[in-house]
Amino acid sequence: MAKASARHILVDSEEVCKDLKSKIEAGADFAKVAAEHSKCPSGKQGGELGEFKPGQMVAEFDKVVFSAECGKVHGPIKTDFGYHLIEITNRTE
Repeated sequence: MAKASARHILVDSEEVCKDLKSKIEAGADFAKVAAEHSKCPSGKQGGELGEFKPGQMVAEFDKVVFSAECGKVHGPIKTDFGYHLIEITNRTE
């Protein structure tokens, strides 16, 4: 069964999400940005979510994690929790 590891940053607005993505793409450290800005408790661990399988995260999140390119920052992705930036760190089929 497929498994993935990812880290994410959760914020309240699409605008903030886009701004943080621009900073990361310009060289800011994902983990530091997560620690400073993420509303999710995982922010304290640099946004690390550990390893999970399809269906363990909300559908919008799963769709990105199990189909998009690894090692890139994806988003903003809107869920009921807010707006996410997601970096897929590993995936096995």
